[in-house]
Amino acid sequence: MFDLDLIKKVYTGFKGKVDAAKKVLGRPMTYAEKILYAHLWNETVTPYTGGKDFVEFAPDRVAMQDATAQMALLQFMSAGIPKVAVPSTVHCDHLIQAEVGSAKDLLSAENENKEVYDFLASVSNKYGIGFWKPGAGIIHQVVLENYAFPGGMMIGTDSHTPNAGGLGMIAIGVGGADAVDVMAGMPWELKFPKLIGVKLTGKLSGWTSPKDVILKVAGILTVKGGTGAIVEYFGEGADNISCTGKGTICNMGAEIGATTSLFAYDKKMYDYLAITEREEVGKLANEIADYLRPDEGSEKYYDQVIEINLDELEPHINGPFTPDLAWPISIFAQAVKEKEYPEELKVALIGSCTNSSYEDMERSASVAKQALEMGLKVKSEFTITPGSEQIRATIERDGQLEIFEKVGGLVLANACGPCIGQWKRHDVKEGEKNSIITSYNRNFSKRNDGNPATNAFVASPEIVTALAFAGKLTFNPLTDTIKNSKGEDVKLAEPTGDELPKNGYLKGVNGYVAPAADGSAVNVEIDPNSKRLQRLFPFVHPNFEKDYKNMHLLLKAKGKCTTDHISMAGPWLRFRGHLDNISNNMFIGAVNWFNDKTNHVKNLLTGNHDEVPNVARDYKANGIPWVVVGEENYGEGSSREHAAMEPRHLGGKAIIVKSFARIHETNLKKQGMLPLTFADPADYDKIREDDKIDLDVKDIAPGSQVVMTLKHSDGTKDEVILNHTMNKQQIDWFKVGSALNLMAKKN
Repeated sequence: MFDLDLIKKVYTGFKGKVDAAKKVLGRPMTYAEKILYAHLWNETVTPYTGGKDFVEFAPDRVAMQDATAQMALLQFMSAGIPKVAVPSTVHCDHLIQAEVGSAKDLLSAENENKEVYDFLASVSNKYGIGFWKPGAGIIHQVVLENYAFPGGMMIGTDSHTPNAGGLGMIAIGVGGADAVDVMAGMPWELKFPKLIGVKLTGKLSGWTSPKDVILKVAGILTVKGGTGAIVEYFGEGADNISCTGKGTICNMGAEIGATTSLFAYDKKMYDYLAITEREEVGKLANEIADYLRPDEGSEKYYDQVIEINLDELEPHINGPFTPDLAWPISIFAQAVKEKEYPEELKVALIGSCTNSSYEDMERSASVAKQALEMGLKVKSEFTITPGSEQIRATIERDGQLEIFEKVGGLVLANACGPCIGQWKRHDVKEGEKNSIITSYNRNFSKRNDGNPATNAFVASPEIVTALAFAGKLTFNPLTDTIKNSKGEDVKLAEPTGDELPKNGYLKGVNGYVAPAADGSAVNVEIDPNSKRLQRLFPFVHPNFEKDYKNMHLLLKAKGKCTTDHISMAGPWLRFRGHLDNISNNMFIGAVNWFNDKTNHVKNLLTGNHDEVPNVARDYKANGIPWVVVGEENYGEGSSREHAAMEPRHLGGKAIIVKSFARIHETNLKKQGMLPLTFADPADYDKIREDDKIDLDVKDIAPGSQVVMTLKHSDGTKDEVILNHTMNKQQIDWFKVGSALNLMAKKN
C-alpha cells in the first residue's frame, strides 16, 4: 500500500484543523471547505472569500503524465533541489499511439519514445519519484486505484486530475510550474474557490449512467460555468452512485472549467478502497467519517445550487465540437437531422480515464452480449480502451474482453490514445465530414483525430456501445429496434452489471518502478542534439523601457481558443520535452479574426501573410515584442503549460482577452507572460490588424488597471483599460522573468 504513513498523518490532524476552521467561520462547513482549510500552508486565522483571496496550500502529493512530466521535470531540475518533498509519480500514458491494437501499439510506442521514457525513468529515479511504465494505465485511473484517499489533496499536471474526487479527494489540475512548487516543498498558491453544490436526488436506473449526470451538468453550466469553483455533489442520489461512477463525474468536471469536483465519503468509497487492497485506509476514514462529509446546514453556503433528480434523468449525448452542447437522447435524432450532422456513425469508442471502470465495461459488455445473442455485429468501428492494466486483466479474466472482440471490437492499449489525438485513423481522409461517438470527456475540433471535419459526440459507454450496433446517430436504444442477420427487428434490453468484480481485481503485469533510496549518484543525460528533449534556459526579466512599447499584434483569435488551438497535441506530443521544436505548433489551430483562416497571419515587417510561428520568430529575431488578443474563456481545456511557454519563448509579452480559463491564466503568470482582460469586453473590437500597441505596466500592482494604447496606421489612437488578477508574489514572478527564476534565485 502506498503512502499509508502519510495518510495516517493527514487523518491525525484533520479533525483539529477542521474544528479550528469552524470556529473561525462560525458556521457549518461544506466538505470541500473542510479539505481546503485542513490543507492550508499556515494555520487558519481568518475566513477566506471564494473567487477573491489568494491562499497558500500544502497538497499531499503530485502526479504527472509523460507528456507534461517532461517539461515539469526539466523545470524541477533547473531549481537545484535534490529530492521531491512530497510523494510524486510519473505515468507513461499519453505517448502511446492507437492504431492497430494494444500489443503492437505498445511495442511501437516503447521503440519510438525510448529516449523520453529513459529520461523520465532516470529523473524519477534520481529525485525520488515513483515511475509507472508504458502500459500500466492512464494516470487518473492508476491514481484512483492506488493513491487517492478521502479528505486528501493532490495536484496533477493534467486537467482531468479531478478523477480522484470520486474517492473524496480534492484533486486539481495544474501546470508543471505549480507541480515544481509542491515538489520543491514550497506552498502552492490558489485563488480560494467558490462553491457550486449539485444536489442529487433519486437513483440511476435503466440506460442512464453516472456519465449522464456530468453531461447534464455541462449543459447547465457550459464550458466556463464552473470556472474558479469547486463542484460538490451531495444528497441521497450522490450516495447511490458507485465510487468509480463518482470518478467519471468528477473527471469530466474539467469540461465546465471547475477547479475540481468532489463527492463526500460514503460506503461506496469504503467498498472500493477495500477491493483495491486499501481497507486499512477505509477503516481510518471511518474513524473520522463525519468530518469527511458536509455538515448539516451547510447547503446554504454554496454560491450556487443545482438540483438533479436521477429518477428523471435521461441519457444524454453531447456535441459536436464542444462538450457542453447537451442533447437528451429523446430529441437527439431530431437534432441530428435538423443540424445536418452526418447520420452515419463511423467509429464508436469506449474506455479512457473517465469511463473505463469495471462497472462501465460490465454494462457495455452486457449490451454487446445480448446483441451477439440476437445475431447482431457492430456496424461501426468499435474500440475499447481499458483505463489500466488492472482493469484490462480483470475484464480479460471475467470475459468482457472476449465479448467485445466477438462482436468486432478492437482492444487498444491501456493508454490515452484517441482521447488526446494519439489516434492514427485510416477510415476517413483529412477534411472528410463524418461522425464519431466516444465515452471520453473532450470533443473540440481536431481533438481525437486531427480532422476538423470530424463531428465528435460524447455519451456513456453503454449508449456508445448500443450505437455501434446500429451504425447511425439517430438510433435510440431506449425505443428503437435493429434488424439482425435474419432480418428480424430486435430490441436491446437495459444494460446490467456489477459495480465491482465479485472475484476482486487482478493486478496484471506490474508496471510500477520505485525510485532509488538515494538518487544522488544517478545521472540524467540529455543529448544536446536531441529533437525530443532540450534543457531549459531561464527567461529574461522584462525591460520596462522598451519591451511594452510599439508591440505588434501577432494574432487576434476569433471564437473558441483552447489550449489545443494554442498548442496542439496529437503528433506534437513527441516534442513536449523540447520547447523550441514544439513552439512550431504555436497558435496553428486558432482562427484569425481578420481572415477566418487558421495559421495565416499578417507579418507587419513584410506585409505578407505567413504561418503564425514563422511570423513570431521573425518578430523575435528583429527585437519586436508582440501580443495576442482573444475572446471568452481563452485557454480552456487541457492544463498544457506549453500553451503559455511557447508564446513566452517566441517573444510574446502579453495575452489580452475577454476572459481566461483558470489553469491557463496561472500558467501564463508562472512563465512571466502578462494575462490581461478587457475592462470592457467590447474593446476587443477596437483591435486592428496593423496596430502598434503600448502597455503601461511599469507600476503594475495588485488591483491596479493597465492602460493599453492602440496606435492605428491611420494616425488615430484608442486608449483601452485592462484588468489583471496578479497578486504581489505573481508580480514578483513577472518582474524577474518567471516563477522558476524567482525559485532558482532563492535556492
